Amino acid sequence: MKITNVTLTLFAWDNIPATQYGLHTGKFGGSSQLGLLRIETDQGLTGHAFLGSSSRGAQMDGQSLIGYLKPIVMGQNPLERERLYKLMYRRARMTTLRCIGAVDVALWDIAGQAAGLPICDLIGRFRSSVPAYASSAVLASAQAYAQEAVRIRDEGWKAYKIHPPTNPVEDIKVCKAVREAVGDDYQLMLDSTWAYDYPQALRVGLAIQDLGFYWYEDPLDEEDQTNYVKLRQKLSIPIMATEYSPGGLYSYAPWLMAQATDYLRGDVAVKGGITALLKTAHLAEAFKMNYEIHHGGNSLNNVANLHVTMAIPNCELFEVLLPAEAQKYGLVDEPAPDRNGLVHAIEKPGLGAEIDFALIEKKTVVVLA
Repeated sequence: MKITNVTLTLFAWDNIPATQYGLHTGKFGGSSQLGLLRIETDQGLTGHAFLGSSSRGAQMDGQSLIGYLKPIVMGQNPLERERLYKLMYRRARMTTLRCIGAVDVALWDIAGQAAGLPICDLIGRFRSSVPAYASSAVLASAQAYAQEAVRIRDEGWKAYKIHPPTNPVEDIKVCKAVREAVGDDYQLMLDSTWAYDYPQALRVGLAIQDLGFYWYEDPLDEEDQTNYVKLRQKLSIPIMATEYSPGGLYSYAPWLMAQATDYLRGDVAVKGGITALLKTAHLAEAFKMNYEIHHGGNSLNNVANLHVTMAIPNCELFEVLLPAEAQKYGLVDEPAPDRNGLVHAIEKPGLGAEIDFALIEKKTVVVLA
């Protein structure tokens, strides 16, 4: 089998509500663009992936995918994913891990179709469902967080994660209000999105530790590994870092050697695809650590994340970012938790998701080839 063509269709995503997850995103909304990647083969199989998100349009990265990655894969056997991944990673300075991830996801889609298997079965399935948690945007008040958390709990979700205002005093107030609203037994997490210095991180960490939060995510800058070591020594709540640590797979070694985090973190966009995600999840497993998969930035990336989640033993929860209108776009049917708070494996070959090709055709801006 040979790859015969690679195209990226940029299509408009309009009416995105004003949303913010932390200082790193700022407030975004209005319009963005996603990219539908198509990798065609001489045996009639086409692999797909999405590039971009509501906060980072595909137009920002798309031209580098076509310019630097398309020449690598053209004429190659799409089943040779490991070799192609290594070649693409050598171009990481010229393109982005998001682009490498999109190509890699499309190659896995082809492989699953060729084998007649869902990607999770192609990897080797570990389970068929996983608990989901709702992950908040930055909200206007402690009361707003509390109300949303109660609604999420009552709808059957297994956990709720707070993206706080990123002011330590206010963040503690939010966490206390949410804990009081949902009760002592409901699972809560805090993602402070790299907002604090060490004293602030320790103050907030001690507060949420006393409140029984399940994990403490990204309190310090990803470069601040020395203070992560100090913070972990002071707290008993699990710390989760490495979501945006630069370098994909290769970024994890210093964190592990320094014992600077309790859990590892990543997704197909920020780590460079399913191939990279599997490597990093297995690395975490070797150290008896959770590898909690992050939201993928777009709907088809989340499908890819879900397949990996079903194939590894050390990811406990599946992240769903709120609000849905800022995260779900381009698929006919989005994976969603059932009334018991579980998201189920996709059973169709490849990615197995139904792409909304009619929407994409209607919203097409340009085709990069």
